[in-house]
Amino acid sequence: MDEALIKYEKDQQQIRLFSQGEWTLKSVPQIEKKLKHIPSAKKVIWDFSGVTDFDSSGILLFIKYYEQFKREASVEVTGYTSAQKEMYQLTRAHTIEEIAPRRSNFFEDIGKTTVGIFSDIKDFITFLGELFATLFHVILHPGTLRFKEMVYHIHHSGFNALMIIGLTSFLVGMVIAYQGAVQLAKFGADIFIVDTVGISIVRELGPMITAIVIAGRSGSAYTAEIGAMKITEEISAMRTMGFDPYNFLVLPRVFALMIALPLLIFFSDIMGIFGGMVAAQMQLNISMTQFVDRLYEVLELKHYVLGMIKGPVFAFVIATVGCFRGFQVSDNTESLGLHTTASVVNSIFLVIAFDALFSVIFTELDL
Repeated sequence: MDEALIKYEKDQQQIRLFSQGEWTLKSVPQIEKKLKHIPSAKKVIWDFSGVTDFDSSGILLFIKYYEQFKREASVEVTGYTSAQKEMYQLTRAHTIEEIAPRRSNFFEDIGKTTVGIFSDIKDFITFLGELFATLFHVILHPGTLRFKEMVYHIHHSGFNALMIIGLTSFLVGMVIAYQGAVQLAKFGADIFIVDTVGISIVRELGPMITAIVIAGRSGSAYTAEIGAMKITEEISAMRTMGFDPYNFLVLPRVFALMIALPLLIFFSDIMGIFGGMVAAQMQLNISMTQFVDRLYEVLELKHYVLGMIKGPVFAFVIATVGCFRGFQVSDNTESLGLHTTASVVNSIFLVIAFDALFSVIFTELDL
């Protein structure tokens, strides 16, 4: 922004605006950026004595903000020339009042939303196609896989998430045990709290909790990181230099999360069962030894395996959605925030949808 075009001084009672330089079509966008951030005051004194050149674009910009300031304060214009006054009067006389935008109706909104959803689906399928093409190339040329970056993302997305995963799973295990104990105690079936906690945590809640936390933590981070690179044109620079962004940015993150998430699920299972164990001892006086003995009887290996199978699938969904939304970011910070939010919402929805699909498949297979 050229500070010479418009500047202001503010005191407790008024604001003095100083217009300088050329107020023409070329400089209007710069001037408007500054005018948008002028603070409010009771009185505005607008000095045009420093303006060296002007055209109809400059006058229209003045009219727009003159009316805006006038709605909130008293405005005094000084330093204008007779030519500027004549231009103002001529432009003002032939200015058409702004027409209010047409309101869209309910069905039009549904149509726009539907088109937007289908456009996102099409773009996501294209993204997956490019990702799998890069994956096929990496399989044929293993030396192109970036192991260093993959290890970094395993540490960042896995090890650094242990604390929040452990605490969340522990509390969920306690909640299940407490709520289940109230109902089971009515029938004298206290020991079955072990069945409830063990199977539900290992088979369903452990993978689900871990995936949701990672979607909010790491999936959003992927979007923000790649989106920031998109804004600063680092991705464009990579392509210019002949580097494949999918190989450098996407694949290391996808592989890292597919390795880290099953390990986090295993840790989540342990902490969730431990939380249920603590709650069972406090609420039902079931000792930890009794809890473990019962757990050996009822918790079959298949429940653990079925829960772990979900890990790589959830990880692939979270990582691909996070990277996809990052590549969709446009050249402004507002877009970065919107797509980061969309990344979290989409990831969590797809995790829940895939979990429901797994439940249906496992039930049909009698697993």
